[in-house]
Amino acid sequence: MVSRELEKECIVVFDEAHNIDNVCIEALSVHLRQQTLDNASRNITRLNSAIERAKSTDAQRLKDEYQRLVRGLQTQGNLPSADPRPAGAGGEDWLANPALPEDIMREAVPGNIRRAEHFVAFLRRFVLYLKEKLGVNQVETENPTTFLAHLQERLNIDGKTLRFCYDRLTSLLKTLEITDTDDFTPIHLVADFATLVGTYARGFAIITEPFDERMPAVRDPVMQLSCLDASLAVKPVFAKFQSVIITSGTLSPIDLYPKILNFQPVVLQSLQMTLTRDCLCPAILTRGADQMPVSTKFDMRDDPNVVRNYGRMLVELASVIPDGIVAFFVSYSYMDTIVSKWDQMGVLQDLMAAKLVFIETTDVVETTLALDNFRRACDCGRGAVFFSVARGKVAEGIDFDRHYGRAVVMFGVPYQYTLSRILRARLEYMREMFQIKESDFLAFDAVRQAAQCVGRVIRSKADYGMMVFADQRYQRHDKRDKLPAWITTHLKDSHLNLSADMLIHVAREFMRSMAQPYDKMAVGKSLLTEDAVNGMATAAPTGMVMG
Repeated sequence: MVSRELEKECIVVFDEAHNIDNVCIEALSVHLRQQTLDNASRNITRLNSAIERAKSTDAQRLKDEYQRLVRGLQTQGNLPSADPRPAGAGGEDWLANPALPEDIMREAVPGNIRRAEHFVAFLRRFVLYLKEKLGVNQVETENPTTFLAHLQERLNIDGKTLRFCYDRLTSLLKTLEITDTDDFTPIHLVADFATLVGTYARGFAIITEPFDERMPAVRDPVMQLSCLDASLAVKPVFAKFQSVIITSGTLSPIDLYPKILNFQPVVLQSLQMTLTRDCLCPAILTRGADQMPVSTKFDMRDDPNVVRNYGRMLVELASVIPDGIVAFFVSYSYMDTIVSKWDQMGVLQDLMAAKLVFIETTDVVETTLALDNFRRACDCGRGAVFFSVARGKVAEGIDFDRHYGRAVVMFGVPYQYTLSRILRARLEYMREMFQIKESDFLAFDAVRQAAQCVGRVIRSKADYGMMVFADQRYQRHDKRDKLPAWITTHLKDSHLNLSADMLIHVAREFMRSMAQPYDKMAVGKSLLTEDAVNGMATAAPTGMVMG
């Protein structure tokens, strides 16, 4: 994630780091499917052909590579510089299981994969073993230690050999002068899988599923090497650099991040937002116009009254909010379901009479086109509503500033799919290693996603927008207290536990107040108190900082 070329004195800043734990986990996770392994086998055949060509045209290149690997061990004192055995023996047997210290892992490659043809033969055996593992008929979960024990028993391959697969493959591709490296992505994934399994004994789970739970009749096996400990990826950064800053507008609750990333912060600070006017209006909707509770809980989300109340609230909100409105749903499937029901109830037609409607899809091209047309509708004064999904690309990377987002509605609490085996394994690991309760992490993760969604509409001090949390669960302290301080400070008591008609009244009053003239010269200026200045002067100059 961080360039090796940076000096240790550099200050490393992770901005928009609210999802840093998920990024770390994705960086150290590998998914292998049958198609991936089939393509990896073809990559191995191409490598074998390239090695044979190199032997016939420029064998010296392969010899030089081998000598470089041997010298890498000799310089560390792990090998004698001269082989006492007869010429041609090559020292392969003696090198088969070297005892390698951790600090020279990247410089020393085991002898049994040092020669190019031996390494390719090893990869072929390993890929065939993975294909055999994919032939399961039920879900299997194991840790790296169990996987290595079975691999040692079946193929006599140890973890030390796996540990160097990535470096050895990279070296071989460079030696063979292969330029179309994108074609070798499948074998790179296999090498990544092998290296991670051989390197880490804890913090990973290997989950093999014969089919997708949502389509049990279709066989689609996948082997997932899932990282469970986000601190493994970020630990080298903390160890190398003197100053690391983790910052985001939605780091809340901030004290949970040191636990997840397993480090001790030098400075832990949450800064208030300085505004020249009350341009934020968060509100919590708990009831519809008929005073029935609204929520996306599984036992309520399909209730016709909940669906109707959500739809009528959005229609009435579109009649009082000018320009653009963004609506976020907890998942694509829920968005498809509720939009279909709104169409049957006539809600969608009423909504389109007030504003045009655009929908995010899983297709990038379609979503880009929908966003472009949404902005055009707002620019021409027609107004539009954009339906999006929490945890989607729009929620993470698209800003709805100015008139493109005068209100955002978060329908429900965007929990992760709690039946996921990967998530369950991670929750169990965090409970055992970091004493983080499952409910606390799930609530923390859901609320930070919700905060990220509603924060899309406020991108400057001159901007303004309304934030609607449409679910009765946001009324509870275990959800509300996890919202960022810049949201909760503007969340008035009168904006809690609202019904739909009360929400429309709040929206109307807020838009009327925002329409009044204000001092534009004051935007961009802030006045620090004497205590604030003194506090900045005494702050620690270096260290691992979170803010």
